[in-house]
Amino acid sequence: MSSIEQVDLNIEGMTCSSCVATVERSLNKVPGAKATVNLATETAHILVPQGTATKALIDAVKAAGYSAKLRTDESESFSNTRRLGLRVFLSLTLTIPVIVLSMWHSLHFRLDDYLLGAIADLGLPAPLYSPTGWLVITLSAPVVLILAWPIHRAALRNLFHPTMDNLISLGSLTAFIWSIYANSTGAGDIYAEVAAAVVTFIIFGRYLESIAKRRAGSALSHLLSLNPKEVVILRGGEEVVAPIENLVVGDRCIVKPGERFPTDGLVIEGIGSVDNSLLTGESLPVEVKPGSEVIAGAINQNGRLIIEAKRVGSDTELSRITKMVLAAQAEKAPIQRVADRISGVFVPIVVLIAIATLSTWISLGNELAPSIAAAVAVLVIACPCALGLATPVALLVASGRGANRGIILRKVAVLEVAPKIDTVVFDKTGTLTTGAMRVQQEVLVDAKKLPLSNHEIFMAIHAIEHESNHPVAAAITKSFLERGIARKSISEYTESAGMGAAARVQFDSATFPVLVGSPEAIRRATLSFPNEIESAISAARLHGNSISVVSIDGIAVAAYEVGDTLREDSSRAIEAFQERGIDTWLLTGDNEAAAHQIALEVGIPSKNVIASATPERKITKIEELQANGAKVLMIGDGINDAAALSAANLSMAMGTGTDTAVATADITLMRASLLTAIESITLAKKTLRIIRSNLGWAFIYNVIGIPIAATGSLSPMYAGAAMAFSSLFVVLNSLRLNRATTLAA
Repeated sequence: MSSIEQVDLNIEGMTCSSCVATVERSLNKVPGAKATVNLATETAHILVPQGTATKALIDAVKAAGYSAKLRTDESESFSNTRRLGLRVFLSLTLTIPVIVLSMWHSLHFRLDDYLLGAIADLGLPAPLYSPTGWLVITLSAPVVLILAWPIHRAALRNLFHPTMDNLISLGSLTAFIWSIYANSTGAGDIYAEVAAAVVTFIIFGRYLESIAKRRAGSALSHLLSLNPKEVVILRGGEEVVAPIENLVVGDRCIVKPGERFPTDGLVIEGIGSVDNSLLTGESLPVEVKPGSEVIAGAINQNGRLIIEAKRVGSDTELSRITKMVLAAQAEKAPIQRVADRISGVFVPIVVLIAIATLSTWISLGNELAPSIAAAVAVLVIACPCALGLATPVALLVASGRGANRGIILRKVAVLEVAPKIDTVVFDKTGTLTTGAMRVQQEVLVDAKKLPLSNHEIFMAIHAIEHESNHPVAAAITKSFLERGIARKSISEYTESAGMGAAARVQFDSATFPVLVGSPEAIRRATLSFPNEIESAISAARLHGNSISVVSIDGIAVAAYEVGDTLREDSSRAIEAFQERGIDTWLLTGDNEAAAHQIALEVGIPSKNVIASATPERKITKIEELQANGAKVLMIGDGINDAAALSAANLSMAMGTGTDTAVATADITLMRASLLTAIESITLAKKTLRIIRSNLGWAFIYNVIGIPIAATGSLSPMYAGAAMAFSSLFVVLNSLRLNRATTLAA
């Protein structure tokens, strides 16, 4: 089977959901292509068999009457706002005098008398009917014929697949041509001002819409621009300033205070603090030192750092976030499908209604001028544009807002699922806990038989654990490093799997054998364990943690309980879910003791805990909950969670988890906080409310507006203004998501 690849195109010329349908239809005719077109970002995302020529896709778009070019970067595409602004200025300059002359009748008549007198004085033949009317038509002509040419051109190209442009073109040209006829024959009132005003309102509406769409995508646009363009690379001891494209894995580069990290990498030299807020939503800076990981786009707040590149270009975390967000924007929410079906037949129906309106007015004995005005008003007021923008603009705002809060929406279907969630299933390690082993308790016995100080004992333990790669040894070593404890010299080091490590340690007074390992292993080499150590062993097993015992010269002197650390806000997150009436479960592969201890600490009911759960057991439990009517959210981070994430109604992966989990989940939580899961559900709920209100407005507007226009109660000029406002309303309504101060509610 051939591989599938994604091709992204920037599309120019789309104005409504009918345009979207036309472009999608054309792209899907390319063999093997599956296209999704986004009106808000003016892009097309196409899945095609590998090797498909991009030219074939671009030609398909051009054949549909639109322009396309390959999207080579990860920036967003919006209308050319500056060009639209110039068209607005020219349209207003010509249209305002036209409206004043047409609507202010006394001025119209006085100007008529003045012009007729001037013509007579010059000995020229008197014009047919109103000379002011010809002035109005002359001023309107550049607006209707030149500034509106992009609309007419789109209408001609889509003659067999009508769009909103066909309605505007037909309406404005009908009014303009009628005005020429009427002023030549005296057949009735002219409507040149209507033609000019409709075009001006449409252009002005699209200009405001373009500005609003830029604001809608501003958060994400900022996220996409985080990568620096240049990087200082260390080559042969020299600092070389090079384009970011020249950076390769393994290169060492310098990041000065105030600069952004150009790559995902490892700190090699230097100490500082890093601001990850724009990537993870985490407000507090993170301290870094040699060995710390950093991500592209984060800001180095202080300290000169040298980092080694681990992931560059499209492989960085920032690029991964970008791709997930853009892929989500390309999708259509299920709620949009109804709007798409309606949009597909909307324009032809409106044209039929306009024809029926004209015929009805004439059959009822009305004059031709008001009959045409009513039909033009119907053509102009109809707005499939609002239907097309209702979902993608809201999603554009939501994805940008979420990205700045550390929430990456990968699938837009989650918007409709999230409000229905009534059960949440947690993995333990890496989800409720940090996944990092730490010393939970240190017990030191007063070993009077040994001529050693406590500090010397610590130095001996540090020396042995430093040599081991075991996670428990690494946690103990880290605790000593954090306290600044040095190491003693050792010899004859040995390590046995499942048992522990041993060595001879050189103290000032003498050399002693030191053993660090499991209680069972150390017990065999020690006379007895003091009560303090026995108690520590019992406590560790009760907690489900690991325990290491230390023996020096056959005397047990210390014990270290090591275990995973609970995330700081896990308890608050569980409480927040429960306050919302959401049932909480813990499914973990860990043992019974560890599982129930964590559940007790965070507040998950004991009856809702399943320990030693295999991936198959997790799936079975989720399916069992679903069979009982539950809508299940699964939150995990590991490879063993991937299948369960797929089985759940909604899935979230911790951004610190495995690529498999992240690739499977509907939502990725970039911030190391489970409260972000609550924010994700709230964001989905708010976005869904906005989409529903947008669609509701678009439907109600047309249901009410078209009949009013058909009855002649609405001037075509006001109909044009209403139509432009309809689209603008949808965009401004969506922007309310950006104004929300918190997503935690």
